[in-house]
Amino acid sequence: MRFGQTLQPGKLILRYKRFLADVAMDDGRLLTVHCPNSGSMSGCKEPGSRVLVSLAANPKRKYAHTLEMVRVGATWVGINTARTNGLVAEAVSAGVVAELAGIETIRPEVKVSEKSRLDFLLTRGEEKIYVEVKNCSLALGRAAMFPDAVTVRGAKHLAELLALRQTGCRAVVFFCVQREDVAYFSPAVHIDPGYAQALREAAVQGVEVLAYGASLSPEAITVVRQLPVFLPPLPRREGTEGWVKLPMA
Repeated sequence: MRFGQTLQPGKLILRYKRFLADVAMDDGRLLTVHCPNSGSMSGCKEPGSRVLVSLAANPKRKYAHTLEMVRVGATWVGINTARTNGLVAEAVSAGVVAELAGIETIRPEVKVSEKSRLDFLLTRGEEKIYVEVKNCSLALGRAAMFPDAVTVRGAKHLAELLALRQTGCRAVVFFCVQREDVAYFSPAVHIDPGYAQALREAAVQGVEVLAYGASLSPEAITVVRQLPVFLPPLPRREGTEGWVKLPMA
């Protein structure tokens, strides 16, 4: 996914009110920019961090600029969750995701219940594959992690995927990791143990758990590689005492 413009560099002053950030641009301007990320952005919001921002095409937008990336150590981290679904759709169409090869149609924002939607319905012949995408910006050591805050909504999506899997459809939760300094993915048990256990439970019952990492630059973000997935044990279940590495394609 190319930005179609030159991202503008600056330094983060403060991220606040969830969707706003103040940035000191390298050209001397002080801007309040839109921060399209509802999570805690743990590890990606330190004042003084290098950032890249884009300029919106809509001249009537209240905040003309958007926070796109934050520099953490030696890597850029993509925090614009509005781009995540497009990145994954692009990767599926390009054949990057081996588990979803040969997809014929990609339908976004699919209603699966009275009050819930999932990100994609993919089709391949008569096969239906429901996919929920999660953006991953958090890391601990070499582990990419999700979520970065307790997520009731995320657990609800897992329940929806599990219900669809039980009807015979394929169901996938796809973690799009927008940073390059990680080697594998695991759920953030220390932040939301309930979600971590729900993810393992869903995987045991047939929901596919995929994690793919992206390459990031000021010019583009591209999903490029599969990451191993490690899931925690289920409590009080025989044969689930240790962490489990899921097979890769």
